[in-house]
Amino acid sequence: MTVPTTPLLTVDAVIILNRKIVLIKRKNPPFKNNFALPGGFVEVGETTEAAVIREAKEETGLSIDIIKLVGVYSEPSRDPRGHTVSVCYLAIGHGEPRAATDAAGVALFDIKELPDIAFDHQKMIDDAGDDINGILSKM
Repeated sequence: MTVPTTPLLTVDAVIILNRKIVLIKRKNPPFKNNFALPGGFVEVGETTEAAVIREAKEETGLSIDIIKLVGVYSEPSRDPRGHTVSVCYLAIGHGEPRAATDAAGVALFDIKELPDIAFDHQKMIDDAGDDINGILSKM
């Protein structure tokens, strides 16, 4: 049996904590020292939901509750390392943020005052905008 060559699967999390969006500062290329959503590669045998919970904890120190799927992002040029497909989730964070693994830092930003963001993560945040505003209006 021939195994097809396919894109790598990743996850990203739009996390709301203390009425702000959680971003990490990337420690490694690509986009080293730029802000990005927490996320990473899905491991073999892992669901995307488990992967996003694990990646959020590894990169931010936060536990998260997944609220909903934001979308699937598959533009072949979205990652300069090669074709990846990301499954993005909206989540609520719990705990004290602290950078870990491949994050050089973690910061909270007001939804209206976001810095430039790596990859296609601004689109993910924009796509989650109505849901973010709905959550913030109830907090």
